[in-house]
Parts: sequence; structure tokens; C-alpha cells
Amino acid sequence: MTFQRARTDEQRSQRRRQILDTAAAMLTEMPVAKLSLNELSRRVGLAKANVLRYFESREAVLLDLLDTEIHAWITELERTPVDRRGTVRERGDTLAGLLATSMARRPVLCDLFSAQGAVLEQNISTEVGIGHKRAAQESLQSLVRLVLRHVPELGSEGAAALVETTLLMAMSAWQCSRPSDAMLAVYASDPELAAMRLDFTDLVRRATAVTATGLLARRQQSASAGTTC
Repeated sequence: MTFQRARTDEQRSQRRRQILDTAAAMLTEMPVAKLSLNELSRRVGLAKANVLRYFESREAVLLDLLDTEIHAWITELERTPVDRRGTVRERGDTLAGLLATSMARRPVLCDLFSAQGAVLEQNISTEVGIGHKRAAQESLQSLVRLVLRHVPELGSEGAAALVETTLLMAMSAWQCSRPSDAMLAVYASDPELAAMRLDFTDLVRRATAVTATGLLARRQQSASAGTTC
């Protein structure tokens, strides 16, 4: 394919979107670790040097894709109706289930999350890093507002702590719940050992629910102590 330079902002935006869409499609076939810039360039139909006109590195592509995936996930969550019936604990459990199941439906997001620190945030410029962290900051604020819609009793500080814990658990749980072919063979050969296989959705749901319950209890204790004083 003959390379044609994108000359307008719209053309450059379309070219960047093409690269990101191709990377996202590749991640449905392979983990982040196996996505190479050479293969990405081949599938996009551009020389590697031309892909680098739009993104400074493979990691910059993946970081941009992570920001895009997070935005899409949050948009989905914001469109989910909020059921304020039930006790505060029941609403916390419902929220935990919503966060866990919605992430599980987005394997590309989870794979990018799990590789964020070790892979995606390497080999990037300060400028790219700043852009990513600013986008992440906005996403965290959106998630805090979302949590407060479901469980306002947590307060802003508690909601922020719940979001942080949920995301950290998701990063770890995704890796732990993706066994290698060798371990899949082990589980298939021994039913007792198969019980040790971890389920991503269940791990994230339980961790989020327990954290929400603990944060609510601590907040209630603090309020009671303040009233007593």
C-alpha cells in the first residue's frame, strides 16, 4: 500500500482511529505482551515508520487505547439505571456486581489494565505520560461520582477508596484468572485441583463488596464517635 500522508486534522484523527481499532482487534486474538508494532503496522497497512508518525511507540498506542476503553466502560456504567431500593449493604453488593460483570465483559480493557504499570507506562515520553495521567484522573473522578450515585453513604473519600481498590483488584485478578495452557491441562486432569482455578468476576465482586462494607462500617463508627464527643 502506498502511504498517503494525512494532511488535515480530520484525516490524522481517522488514521489514529484506524490504528487504535486495529490494535483493539488484535487484543481479541492475543495478550498485550504479544502485540508487536511490526504486526500492528502490517495489519493497518502502513510501514512501521508511518505508524510512528501518529504514536511514538507501541506503548503509546496501548495507553491511548486504554484511555478509550476506560471511557467506553464508564459511559456504559453511567447509562445503567440506579436502583436505590434496599439497605445500604445490599446496594453496595449490587454495585460490586455491576462493576465486576461490566469489566468481565470487556477483556481488552482488563488485559490493558493488568499490563498498565509493567508494560504500557514504559517507553513513553513525559508528554504522553502526562496526557494519560490526566485522562486517568478524569476517569477516576467519573467513577467516584458513579459510586456515589449508587451508595452516597460512602462519602467522597470512601467512594474514591472503593474505586482504587476495585481497579487494583481487577488488575491482579485478571492475570491470576488467566491460566496458561499447562495449568488448564492440570485442572482438566484433576477435579480437586480444578477447584483452585480463580474466577475473575467472582474475585472482583467479592473484593469490592467486602471493601464497601468495611468502608461503610468505618464511616459509621467515625460518625458515632463524633456524636459521642
